[in-house]
Amino acid sequence: MTVNTIYFTIMAFSFRNIMTIFRRSAYSKYNTLSGSELVPSVSLLVPAFNEELTVIENVKCLLTLNYPTYEVIVINDGSSDNTLGVLREEFGLEPLPNPEMRNSIDCQPINAVYHNPQYPHLYVIDKPNGGKADSLNAGINLSHYPLISSIDADSLLEKDALIRMARMYMENPEETVAIGGDVRIANGCVIENGAVKHVSLPRKMWPMFQAVEYLKAFLGGRIGWSAINGLIIVSGAFGMFRKDYVIAVGGYRGGYPGEDMNIIIKLHRYMLENKLKYRVAFCPEAVCWTQAPDSYRILSNQRKRWGRGNLKNMIENYDMAFNPKYKVMGLLTMPYNIIFEALNPYFKITGLLALVGYTIMDMTNWKILVVFGLINILSGYLLSIGALFLEELAFKRFTKVSDLARLLMFSALKFFGYAQLGGLWRIQGHIQFLRNNNSWGTMTRTSWKEESEAAKTA
Repeated sequence: MTVNTIYFTIMAFSFRNIMTIFRRSAYSKYNTLSGSELVPSVSLLVPAFNEELTVIENVKCLLTLNYPTYEVIVINDGSSDNTLGVLREEFGLEPLPNPEMRNSIDCQPINAVYHNPQYPHLYVIDKPNGGKADSLNAGINLSHYPLISSIDADSLLEKDALIRMARMYMENPEETVAIGGDVRIANGCVIENGAVKHVSLPRKMWPMFQAVEYLKAFLGGRIGWSAINGLIIVSGAFGMFRKDYVIAVGGYRGGYPGEDMNIIIKLHRYMLENKLKYRVAFCPEAVCWTQAPDSYRILSNQRKRWGRGNLKNMIENYDMAFNPKYKVMGLLTMPYNIIFEALNPYFKITGLLALVGYTIMDMTNWKILVVFGLINILSGYLLSIGALFLEELAFKRFTKVSDLARLLMFSALKFFGYAQLGGLWRIQGHIQFLRNNNSWGTMTRTSWKEESEAAKTA
């Protein structure tokens, strides 16, 4: 119940800010910025490992964004498939004889940098496999612009996503060190020419549960956390950063998953320890569409990986928790993540065992247990409804009544199996951490064309 109380408080902050977000989304003159010389230039970093089925659509999408000056840097992280080959063939890329690598951040030596003057703003780095963090650090070393944006190779940005994010940055460029975008599930959508042409919900069960999960996490959670400058993560799928501060904190941490959370924690720590005014913002109208795992095996591997990364970050930064020196991060965000994210599955297990013991020993009334369980489910369901209400207030992406009904249905169904699996996967991730198992797990992709054709025939 305590965790739900905190969730309701954070969601209250989200509701308090939603009309401002709606007005900014509907009436902001962001389109006028797309040709303005005042907009800061951005380097888009795209780490790619075994992404031959999705990377071409991703790059085509990024090369046609409504943004004045930017570059796209794809980092092929030692792929064992034909990721580099399809990129070279599609864009006619050839090795640069003397690539200008600044080596601002430590990373593995690169094999080559590929370029084609016909695509002057596209570069492809080929390097040995070193993980996503190492790829991002390599991209930073090649990048030419003061802002960097990390984007997953299996994701697609809406054409105005980057300019909307830049508009938020330009409101307060001195203090804004990072901005997160809204990540939505592309499974079930119609994709044409690297863009989402028709929004619909996933047809399969596992991506559908994730659609509900993402809606609650991003709209119901991150809007509120950013309002109090307590945001602990900017999704690796889509975020924008000031490059000078990323370099100042030593870049992305390699060797473990959770690099997207780690870089934000390091930025919070650096700014607070140096007594610098700052903010880590969230821009829900800047939308990135990503492919979600559509099988139990792939989803469980992803969540175990997230569990390992979360635990690693909490252990590394335990000194920030309950420390007034770190303000909101120290007094609220870190304690919340340690107690209600990292340790939450264990509280649930011990609580369940205690209830079973009380029942066996006839120390409680079964009616009380039923009422307690129903209250817990109802409060969680109300949080999901709240996130959906925020979606309908400000964005209205789902136009079909059937989609809204499915969202409501799966918001209820997740309490009967899916939520429990989430706790199990987190515990398994912790066990992997203790065993020093740092495997990434296999993510099987579906080509955007195949995904779109399936959506059209559904």
